[in-house]
Amino acid sequence: MSRIRFTQMRVVAKKEIIEFIRDWRTIVALILVPLLLFPLLFIAFPLVMQSEAQELQELDVDVLVQSDYIDSQILFGLNESNMSITIESLPSGLESLSQPLNDSSLLRSYQYDAILRLQQTNDTWIYSVLYLSTSEQSTEARNRVLEVLNNWETNETIQRIEAGGLDADSTLNPLRWDGTIADADVATKGEQAGLLLSLFIPFVLALWTASAAVQPAIDMTVGERERGTLEALLSLPLSRSELLMGKWLAVVTITGVGVALQVAGLLFGIAFLAEDLVNVPSISIGSVLLLTLAVGLYGTMIVALYLSLAMRSKSVKEAGTVLTPITLAMIVPILLTQFINLDDVESFWFAIPFVNVLLALRELLLDRIILEHVLIWISVSVFVSALTIRYAAKQFSREDIVTSRS
Repeated sequence: MSRIRFTQMRVVAKKEIIEFIRDWRTIVALILVPLLLFPLLFIAFPLVMQSEAQELQELDVDVLVQSDYIDSQILFGLNESNMSITIESLPSGLESLSQPLNDSSLLRSYQYDAILRLQQTNDTWIYSVLYLSTSEQSTEARNRVLEVLNNWETNETIQRIEAGGLDADSTLNPLRWDGTIADADVATKGEQAGLLLSLFIPFVLALWTASAAVQPAIDMTVGERERGTLEALLSLPLSRSELLMGKWLAVVTITGVGVALQVAGLLFGIAFLAEDLVNVPSISIGSVLLLTLAVGLYGTMIVALYLSLAMRSKSVKEAGTVLTPITLAMIVPILLTQFINLDDVESFWFAIPFVNVLLALRELLLDRIILEHVLIWISVSVFVSALTIRYAAKQFSREDIVTSRS
């Protein structure tokens, strides 16, 4: 009997998958978009950033220097940093060098990109840099001015220390690190890879599962009812439970393929940016098995919930209206789990549906199997999964499953 039931479920799932992927636009959305999204993002983003940074570095900026006296080394550094320098005296009536007075109009009209004010008091130099933070060119000018001033300060400090008969290096750096920070890290490459993946994989997995399951869940329930094909499907020798499980298997398969491709694209994108950090995480067989269970439970809850809510809807439009806010609401537990400290996490977090599975994924990718946590999230997730499946089965057992609900 169980073999016949599984066969019927498989037939329904096969029929639903074939119908869903028949449209070429579905193939693009299911395969090409998740597979290419992150690689294109991770490749294009550095290229654009590098191009923009290079343009800013090669850009000539106009800087107004207001000072009654300016050190020749400071002036030399400013002229060597692709800056056009205009020098004038400090304006009168200044209570503070940072007081804009009427000079703010010079920045807002883009006549100058930054204004450097310098004033010498005995052996101390006081300065301020006025700029327009909403302008990238003005911010770049400010950064160049500060870099010149910092370099001048370093050289001036060394000269004053040596003039006093001291060694500048030992005076400025009395405490030094022995070796590099990487040498002192006892975590292995595999453990570092697990930490990196624990920050991305649960986020992508949960978000894409929640979003990728919406369209097939709607199409295979209320969409099929609107097309008039659900009645023919119900005439086949199968029970309502087999119909539900067949559609559930189809949605899980479609969503699983999309999520797997999304994760693959993400890993490729990370490897492109940080090749040395992306290694195979060193996790045990037990963690791998629990990871599989956690992903399965999360998918079960999401798909069963979507199928039941879509079947209750009167139309495809109403189903989209219902499921879209739920998908957006899933972002809350997804983001929440990213900020929870796993080193001192309270056990009650593993009793919160959806949040618990995502936290479990993070722990397991770090190869942390804490028995108390495992028992809590498995028990809660199995219970919630059973409730969602029972609720979905109830919707598929209604007498008005074929007709539109009034």
